Amino acid sequence: MSAAAEELKHMNKPRHFLTQLDLTPLELRQIINRATELKAMRDRGEDYRPFVGKNLAMIFEKSSTRTRVSFEAGMTQFGGNAMFLSPRDTQLGRGEPIEDSARVISRMVDIVMIRTYSHDIVESFAKHSRVPVINGLDDVYHPCQVLADLQTVRENFGELKGRRLVYVGDGNNMAHSLMLGGALAGLSVRIISPAGWEPKQEHVDIAKETAKATGAEFD
Repeated sequence: MSAAAEELKHMNKPRHFLTQLDLTPLELRQIINRATELKAMRDRGEDYRPFVGKNLAMIFEKSSTRTRVSFEAGMTQFGGNAMFLSPRDTQLGRGEPIEDSARVISRMVDIVMIRTYSHDIVESFAKHSRVPVINGLDDVYHPCQVLADLQTVRENFGELKGRRLVYVGDGNNMAHSLMLGGALAGLSVRIISPAGWEPKQEHVDIAKETAKATGAEFD
């Protein structure tokens, strides 16, 4: 492949949201601010439909009431269509390789949200998708939930930077995403987990490096 073709391929590559690290600190602030604006527009009864003619595929290997309702309601309110795909509706990881599922599904829709058990599945699906992929949850990260959490903090307490976020619980996907999202937002993050249930060290190290770049504290 020529250098020009390689460059074009890179330019046409869709941008995914698999973890908070897919955003810059500025983009994180812009997303939260825009979400608050859109929420106010909805409350005022304004009809805003930028996704007319667009289709969202929602792939659920792991069920969730709130994830399904929030994505489906949001897509519908913006004028688009959301299709729910349960494990019974796809061959994801069973009779069909993840790569093939990604290629086939992404040919027919404009964006994909996938909620599954393994981060490897999310990464593999995104790698072979023609359209943007959103991580709705996996065993390592829960990035959309943390965006909503940060929006709630922003709306109730004002500026995020300099605030202290304390998480008490298992060092699971929520802990990992809160560490990364909090550090990216400039929050001072403290994680308190039972012995033997701490967050994975690799994610602690990434969060600490992110905190250095934003001036946040982390422990």
